[in-house]
Amino acid sequence: MFDTDVTEIKKSIYFAFGKRMMDIIFSILMLTFFAPLILIIAIAIRLDTKGPVLADTPRRVGRNGKLFKMYKFRSMVENAHDILRENPKYSNLYNVYKKGSYKLKNDPRITTVGRFIRKHSLDEIPQALNILRGEMSLVGPRAYYPDELRNQQKKYPHTTDSVKIVLSVKPGVTGFWQVSGRSEINFDKRIKMDASYVRKRSLLYDLWIIVRTPWAMITGRGAL
Repeated sequence: MFDTDVTEIKKSIYFAFGKRMMDIIFSILMLTFFAPLILIIAIAIRLDTKGPVLADTPRRVGRNGKLFKMYKFRSMVENAHDILRENPKYSNLYNVYKKGSYKLKNDPRITTVGRFIRKHSLDEIPQALNILRGEMSLVGPRAYYPDELRNQQKKYPHTTDSVKIVLSVKPGVTGFWQVSGRSEINFDKRIKMDASYVRKRSLLYDLWIIVRTPWAMITGRGAL
């Protein structure tokens, strides 16, 4: 559990029911539509580099600070998360990573197949399982690592209120800042956009983001 208070933005029970139904329907459609591609990606990952098909990353922070395992196709070398944080060879890179709001433009850990699937957000497809399990929503804020949230709030102390709002809802596979091609922005601006989504969220707003997501995937705008 990530120890934090949350600030809930109340929505009607009808919105909650409609959003959950939309999540279930779209996640089933996503798994069905992408079934052949899922198989191709899995084979490509196994042929490209040593390691599991799914990413072996630590748990993320979900609704109300509850930690969960996010399913993603592995786009980096095996044990990439630990290598960056624990291997002295990558100490300088880790400092760049933290200063860049936990994003790297030229990450040497990314594999050949990983570079392609990350650019087009295909590594996110397995998160449909997280949606069906009720841990994520199709549309929502970014799912942050615990250490990322702690360190970024120290760096940007004025973001505390936004973080409390963001953690009151399930994280999403896609979201407002993702489809806006804004993944390279710093944490303070990104968390503000996420909090703005939570305040304004509605079924029509979610549908607007969903409709824009395929184009963002195809173009790879702002993807890292």
